[in-house]
Amino acid sequence: MIPVMNFDKARFNMIEQQVRTWDVLDDKVLTCLAQVSREDFVPPAYRKLAFADIAIPLGEGHYMMPPREEGRLLQALNIKPTDSILEIGTGSGHLTALLAHMGSRVVTIDSNADFSAMAAERIKALGIKTVDFVVEDAITYCQQHLEQFDVICVTVSLPQKPQLFLDRLTIGGRLFAIIGQVPIMQATLFTCTAEGEFQQQGLYETIAPALRSFSSSSFEF
Repeated sequence: MIPVMNFDKARFNMIEQQVRTWDVLDDKVLTCLAQVSREDFVPPAYRKLAFADIAIPLGEGHYMMPPREEGRLLQALNIKPTDSILEIGTGSGHLTALLAHMGSRVVTIDSNADFSAMAAERIKALGIKTVDFVVEDAITYCQQHLEQFDVICVTVSLPQKPQLFLDRLTIGGRLFAIIGQVPIMQATLFTCTAEGEFQQQGLYETIAPALRSFSSSSFEF
């Protein structure tokens, strides 16, 4: 008889043995990770690996972040219940759901219509109604929409400082992005301290697929 996986125990172990040990100690973040069912966002073939300390393949060269990285970025972004959030790279929708639990509203963009549709279905099943799904190139979207956000989370990598996205931050707003090129990339937090002024903090080294559409005029140091 094949044993049934205990997802609740696996989730507890993930939080205690992976996330906490990566200096993620914010109770709001840990509670959110405990409440959102990560296993429901993993491709069926990898469901038993939902809580493993790995990047899970989603297809087309994209991956679901390891749990410890999701926890670390959520802690760095210090999301408030009133925050409006822009997510660039919907992927599986798991991080989208976490962001929605912590903030007031999420606009999530992905150029892959299949990713967006699957994520929307999963999030609808959880009863979350504060997420707007957009199928579009992120650069085009930000060039055409001048709305500003309190939090921006970029889940793909960028070659350099993303000025176009930074310009969409409110004063006091925070942006998470993975900056660099293989083999050297760094998860980075940007904070808008005043109009046109930003503080930059390196968080950890990682690797992520690149945003496929960008130009030198869109991303500047």
